Amino acid sequence: MLCDDCGKKEAVVHIVQIGPNGRVEKNLCEDCAQKYGSTMLGGNAQPMSVNDFLKGVFSTPPRQAREEAPAGPELVCPNCGMSYRDFQQTGKIGCSVCYDTFRAQLEPLLRRVHGSSVHSGKIPHRTGGRLETKHEIAVLRAALKDAVAKEAYEQAAEYRDQIRALEQKLAHQELQEGEERHAAE
Repeated sequence: MLCDDCGKKEAVVHIVQIGPNGRVEKNLCEDCAQKYGSTMLGGNAQPMSVNDFLKGVFSTPPRQAREEAPAGPELVCPNCGMSYRDFQQTGKIGCSVCYDTFRAQLEPLLRRVHGSSVHSGKIPHRTGGRLETKHEIAVLRAALKDAVAKEAYEQAAEYRDQIRALEQKLAHQELQEGEERHAAE
């Protein structure tokens, strides 16, 4: 996708600006994004790396708020020894155990940055139909279990019927893919 401003270079930045005139979306190249950023910040903008941005997002609260917060023991990852303060300064997690250790602090940050604290991933196109169907079945099974626990049997019957229909669809998809593979050989 080309830059919306210059129309010459590849767009690498997507900006959504919400103001009195509504929502404005722009796809900009790196140069136009820097110009746009400096005009938005009054011409005083310094180039900002991703690490600088993350540092700003994860930075500690203002001094007054820190003084009001109760001082407790500092959280430290038992696996790598990284403290939460280290994470705030670098914007980087030390190891996979840090996610469990700092879960209470990370979840609100992840929601604020990504809009969610759960990774849903992407589904490959060639197996996308089957994977999506399997995911739908798993979600419906969880809903069915909840409905039975709440004794909402009519809703549970609807979930059961939807699961059966999706299982038939999945079997049909797998049969078609098997036939296509066999024909290709």
